[in-house]
Amino acid sequence: MRILLAACAALMLAGCAGRPDLADPPLSTRDFELETFFDGHVVGYGQFQDRFGTVRRRFTVDVTGTWDGQTLTLDERFRYADGTTETRVWTLEQTGPETWAGSAPGVIGTAGGEERGDAFNWRYQIDLPVPDGTLRVQFDDWMWQVSETRVLNRAYMDKLGVEVGEVIIWFEKQR
Repeated sequence: MRILLAACAALMLAGCAGRPDLADPPLSTRDFELETFFDGHVVGYGQFQDRFGTVRRRFTVDVTGTWDGQTLTLDERFRYADGTTETRVWTLEQTGPETWAGSAPGVIGTAGGEERGDAFNWRYQIDLPVPDGTLRVQFDDWMWQVSETRVLNRAYMDKLGVEVGEVIIWFEKQR
């Protein structure tokens, strides 16, 4: 029994290892302002990899963002390499100078996020559509603004505390 408990504890700790932290030193002097970057048209190129590193899906996403001074609305239109499409509309409320709360169809409860330097992190639970119905997962979603027109996004997906995969997206602001 002790061996089983130790193995479970090690597996849970391994799932948390190697992830970014808002306390990590910034790599630039850039101040990522979510509402500024995503206001307008942004295009993203991404892929989903399972926990073994196998790429399972590739996609592009067109994002139309609207900022009204308090609420950022992100209308996301996904086009997958297999020809399928998906739409998700996020509504994000700025709750403080660097904090956000968000919702979208499928999100359980409220997503919470924080900007710090050139990074933004938010966490949420969501029911994702899959061929057999939906899959409830937790996202630990990270964005880093690497230039005025580019953001790198890496999102870790967990189910019941075990990493099931990750999504990587390269966002480019359109002028």
